[in-house]
Amino acid sequence: MNVAPGWRRPVAWLSLLTAATLTVSCSSGNAAGGGAPGVSEPTTTATPAAPTIKISPAEGSAKVSPEKRVVVTAAGGALEEVTIDAGGEAIDGKFNADQTKWISKTALKPSTRYTVSAKAGATVTTSTFTTAKPERALQVADVTPNAKGEKLGVGAPIIVTFNQPVTDKATIESALEVEAEKPVEGAWRWINDTVVIYRTAKYWPAHQKVSFNARITGIKGGKGLYGVKDYEATLRIGAKQISKVDVDKHMMYVYRDGKRVQTMRISAGMATTREYTTTSGIHLTMERGNPVRMISPGRKKGDPGFYDVMINHAVRISNSGEYVHAKNNVWAQGRRNVSHGCINSRPDQAKWFYDNVQRGDVVDIVGTDRELEWNNGWGYWQMSFTQWKKGSALRGKA
Repeated sequence: MNVAPGWRRPVAWLSLLTAATLTVSCSSGNAAGGGAPGVSEPTTTATPAAPTIKISPAEGSAKVSPEKRVVVTAAGGALEEVTIDAGGEAIDGKFNADQTKWISKTALKPSTRYTVSAKAGATVTTSTFTTAKPERALQVADVTPNAKGEKLGVGAPIIVTFNQPVTDKATIESALEVEAEKPVEGAWRWINDTVVIYRTAKYWPAHQKVSFNARITGIKGGKGLYGVKDYEATLRIGAKQISKVDVDKHMMYVYRDGKRVQTMRISAGMATTREYTTTSGIHLTMERGNPVRMISPGRKKGDPGFYDVMINHAVRISNSGEYVHAKNNVWAQGRRNVSHGCINSRPDQAKWFYDNVQRGDVVDIVGTDRELEWNNGWGYWQMSFTQWKKGSALRGKA
């Protein structure tokens, strides 16, 4: 009986079907790609390019203008850090909103080597450059009044003297900063090319500190003229001491912080000539000496009106020879004006005034027909503040 052949055919068919099924199952991952059965195609991932950084001034630049700002930009990523170093002295800067750009805030110091370093992602770039040497170096030569430890009166100006004539006055003036603990409006006025003076609109509030900064390093003051050094000072405003002098009544009253602290009988200028007439107006105390040698101006020994005397406890209030000083002529004080223009008082009271005076204290004189000129000594309060501001190089500028 032929039984075996009938069973073999179905087995063979089943084997082929199983093989076909396995083949389809194993190659299903490549069905769309048409690749070889059982082999996966490799996957490729793009690596991002590193950010690029550009620094200006470029590496190796020389004779760079101190006015130039350092600019760092990044493409393909944000800046993480920017530093500028010049012998341990850093310069600050500011990023834009997305930190792809950084610009230095201040001018550069002349004749200085700078190193700039910037980082963005894995990229670090540096640049070294040197600033130009100025033809002339600008510095603050003096600030008055500003003696160590002194307290100033509420009328005190800030007188700044430069070592070189300034022609770009607006640029330099914009670099001068005054900040008070008790702020009050003020303005600069240029007296000449080397002197600029700060005066407040109203007297300084008493008992406070005032900071003055001249941030002129790298700032152009004229052709070939650049600031090479900043200057800073802290001024101390003391009590509000105001003296009222009535020449007609031959009296002087001293007030401190609103309270009368001294009453003085005085004798003022005899007024026989303009020279011997005490000036009326708002004076400021400028300096003091004990003694002070006083010599008649424009006269020599033997001439009528000549004098050459030593005067004790003298406080200067103008540049035309006016002082508040001691004089032992009590017969005239409180009764008659017999001086050459000064305000004299009893020696003990003159000493008191000398001992208690602050530079910049107000001495307000009334009763004569000779007005104090605004530029006679520190007569700056003789000019209205509106007029004073017209002497600023920044007038009308934001």
